[in-house]
Amino acid sequence: MIKILRSSIFAGIYIGVAGFGFLASGIQSEIYGPLVGAVLFCLGLMAVVGYRLKLYTGTAGYINKNEVGELFLILLGNILGCFLAALFSRVSPMDIQAAAQNIVELRLRTGALRCGILGIGCGLLMTTAVTFAKEKNILPLLFAVPLFIVCGFTHCVADAFYYLATPLAFWKLHALEILGVYVCTVLGNLIGCNLYRIVLEKTQYTRE
Repeated sequence: MIKILRSSIFAGIYIGVAGFGFLASGIQSEIYGPLVGAVLFCLGLMAVVGYRLKLYTGTAGYINKNEVGELFLILLGNILGCFLAALFSRVSPMDIQAAAQNIVELRLRTGALRCGILGIGCGLLMTTAVTFAKEKNILPLLFAVPLFIVCGFTHCVADAFYYLATPLAFWKLHALEILGVYVCTVLGNLIGCNLYRIVLEKTQYTRE
C-alpha cells in the first residue's frame, strides 16, 4: 500500500508540474501559449509511463473489480502529489493562481454533468496512449495529451492541480460546486478508460 501511495504521489507531482507549465505558457503568450503548453504537458504523462508510476487515468482501464479500492488509493496519492506541485503556484512570480482560477471557473460554468461527459473522452484517449506506450510506441501518447487539452476534455488529476492552485478565497465560495464537478470528472474518466473494454471484444485489445 505504501509503495502504491508513493508511486501515485510522484505521478501527481509530475502531472501537477505539467499543469503548471501549461498555465505558465498561457500567461507568457496568449496566442501560442496554450498550444505550446498542451505539447509540453506530454512530459508529465511520459514521465509517468517511463518511471511506471501509478496514475489514475493510466490505471483505470486495466483493473478488475477487486482492485477498485487500490484505484482510489492511487487517485488519493495523485491528488496529494498535485497539492505539492500546487505549492509552486504560491511562490511563483507569475500569476499562476489566477490562471488556475480561470480554468476552474470554466469547469463550474460547464457544470458537473457535462464535465463528466467530457471526462469520458479524456479517459478514452489516456488508455489508448498508455496501451500503445506499453508496446513501445509513444506516438499516440505525444498526440493524445495535446488532443484532450485542445478538445477541452477533463482530466481528474490535471484538474486536481488546477483546483488546488486556485486561491483559497475562491474555494470558500464554491467548495461544494467544485467537489460536485470533480466527482463527475473522476467517474467520467473511469468510464472513458474502460470504454474499449465495454465496446470491443476482448481478443481485439489483448494479445495471446
